[in-house]
Amino acid sequence: MAVEQFAVEASHIMMFARAVGDGNPIYHDEEHAANTEPGSIIAPPTFVQASAQFDPDYGLRPKIGGEGWFGSGGKPTGAKPRPSSGGASGGGGGGGGGLHAEQRYIYHRHPKPGDVLSATGRPGKTWEKQGRRSGKLVFSESVTEYRDQNGELVVTAIGVGVRTERPVDQK
Repeated sequence: MAVEQFAVEASHIMMFARAVGDGNPIYHDEEHAANTEPGSIIAPPTFVQASAQFDPDYGLRPKIGGEGWFGSGGKPTGAKPRPSSGGASGGGGGGGGGLHAEQRYIYHRHPKPGDVLSATGRPGKTWEKQGRRSGKLVFSESVTEYRDQNGELVVTAIGVGVRTERPVDQK
């Protein structure tokens, strides 16, 4: 994550809540929010992921100049069709392929309108397990800390990725 600053605005919070289908008035109604425990509009869970839209290198949004982006149909994705597995579903990457295995958030306080967050990333723990069909599984964490304009820690996001030693054996 290469975001230098991410301004949290009430309209961003409202649009994010609508996009994820959460109609809780604490995300858009100041009068209602004033009578809640937080006492003001707050951002919904996972909201800090929206900071990716402020990252100039974020690969899943359009580039300036109309170059297209992954999944736009404007460029080949490089994905190859998976061969049929006799009607069985599943399979899954492998052979050095990676998967996003888990995402969790630790809230030190609620992000709210007026905050200006900055994100810094660092590697977390790494561990291994033996898989039955894909050999060694290597898990690794990526930790992103979101701090406010005063340097106070607001949210810690921890993503876990997993890579397999070899493609999954087809049965």
